[in-house]
Amino acid sequence: MFDADRLALLDEDAVLVNVARGALVDTDAVVQALAAGRLHGYGTDVTDPEPLPDGHPLWTEERALITPHTADTPEMCVPLLHARVERNLRARAAGTELEGLVDAEGGY
Repeated sequence: MFDADRLALLDEDAVLVNVARGALVDTDAVVQALAAGRLHGYGTDVTDPEPLPDGHPLWTEERALITPHTADTPEMCVPLLHARVERNLRARAAGTELEGLVDAEGGY
């Protein structure tokens, strides 16, 4: 989870994007980090709480982009995912590097 402690580890020019689950990011901590200049920007398609209440400070934060839980539609993702799976199957068969590997130790 990206709480205040995790956000403090980011560089001041970092932009955090959350299109996974709202609860993964402490929304109030993001608002505070943006206001204090400790976070350069925030983009999200999910919030906690969801929907984000009227009057929440994130709505008026100039460095925040909020989409209405539509950034990850099946029409956009399924063809891209199928293509990546196909490329990775071919890469595995050829013994070459796979795309999109997650490096938990590296943090990405």
